[in-house]
Amino acid sequence: MIGEIDLYGLFVSPLLILAVVAWGLSRLVRRGLRALGVYGWVWHPPLFDVALYVILLAGLTALSAGLTGRVL
Repeated sequence: MIGEIDLYGLFVSPLLILAVVAWGLSRLVRRGLRALGVYGWVWHPPLFDVALYVILLAGLTALSAGLTGRVL
């Protein structure tokens, strides 16, 4: 069983924190891809954005599980 993170008496799931971090990373990556013109090659940009977010969230989850030795 994994624990929660205590933020001043509010217990937060670690997955929620990873989701917020993944959202921020997703915004940065999307901005970079848009500046490089990659979105000109993308068929459905909103679908691409969701897939990018899911990939980043899965990567962060795997990375945190590897660093802590616990599975979320």
